[in-house]
Amino acid sequence: MITAAPQALVFDFDGLILDTETPEFRAWQELFSRYGGTLTTADWAHVIGSLDSGWNPAVELGRQTGRTFDEAALRAEWKPRQVELLAEETIRPGVLELLKEARLRGIRLAVASSSKRWWVQGHLERLGIYESFDAVATGDEVPRTKPDPAVYLLALQRIDVLGNAAIALEDSPNGVRAAQAAGMRCVAVPNDVSRHLDLSAADGILDSLGEFDLESWI
Repeated sequence: MITAAPQALVFDFDGLILDTETPEFRAWQELFSRYGGTLTTADWAHVIGSLDSGWNPAVELGRQTGRTFDEAALRAEWKPRQVELLAEETIRPGVLELLKEARLRGIRLAVASSSKRWWVQGHLERLGIYESFDAVATGDEVPRTKPDPAVYLLALQRIDVLGNAAIALEDSPNGVRAAQAAGMRCVAVPNDVSRHLDLSAADGILDSLGEFDLESWI
């Protein structure tokens, strides 16, 4: 693939800009433990970064314990703890600095997320960075979410940049596959959960967005 100097950075949202994934996983892990089940990062790997994984907590917990569970009831029990843990999270290190540097260099900025618009836009507005992005593409605007490339292709279309002139910033294997399928280079910046997953397909792996050297890519 012939690449060009980056004209755009396209950010994942969940787990990259705001670590919503660790609270989600830990709340489920606690709930599974309460009913005598287990949930490991390996079990959770295919769920991260996608809304099309098909994961059903009632089915999985039932398989482990031999009991019957109602999915809606489990999710209602899980939600307050997830909200409590999420309230403790703040914008991830390096995000604000990278947004500022990219703007100064005239690089376009977008978000490509598997999550729904209300979730992504609501959090971006709460964090005070929604207006920093030229475009936001979300999972409810495309037929399939990551690892399908559709949401990345939509983001690229909205900022009028080709895939080989954009860099994706991701935290999950599903996201890395989606970005690369859209013709983009991809740098992985895992969080506490996704750092245990296989991100070796990414073009680079960083501990923090604060380590992302935009000058070196240019």
